[in-house]
Amino acid sequence: MSGNKRQNLIRIIASVLIVMVVVGIWFIKNGSEKESIAGSDNLDFELEVTSLDLDQLKSYGLPIIIDFGSDSCIPCKEMAPVLKELNSELRGKAIVKFVDVWKYPKLAEGYPISVIPTQLFFDKDGKPYTPSDPEGMSMTLYQTKDTNEHIFTAHEGGITKDQLLDALSEMGMEE
Repeated sequence: MSGNKRQNLIRIIASVLIVMVVVGIWFIKNGSEKESIAGSDNLDFELEVTSLDLDQLKSYGLPIIIDFGSDSCIPCKEMAPVLKELNSELRGKAIVKFVDVWKYPKLAEGYPISVIPTQLFFDKDGKPYTPSDPEGMSMTLYQTKDTNEHIFTAHEGGITKDQLLDALSEMGMEE
């Protein structure tokens, strides 16, 4: 093999190796799609919110729990560690949000909030969660007056981590 052919072959092999390394780094860095979507730089997956775009949250195809409460409400304070833990543990599997209605009252407008804490539930398809046993889970299903369309599922008061996990499982959370 002549010197020119050998140099060209080395250049081609080196170029292919560089491309393979770059592609490998990209795959490692981006991981699975859900993990990169739920990454630490994505504010849609932060627990505490200053704005709320429900349509944007629904676009991820994950079950959603939004807790409407306050940093100064005693039952809300009792739930805070559970919400924080679930938000951290379930990134990429579910969306868990907290809205402080005393700091951001406009974010509660349009939702059936009469006491705090109140949690709203949406399944992985973005539809209001339909629990298998609404009464047993102390859930209230809200419908429109004119069409009777199911628009919200809510739970008023404190709720345990196990109850939230049961609801998320029924809502289509992948294990």
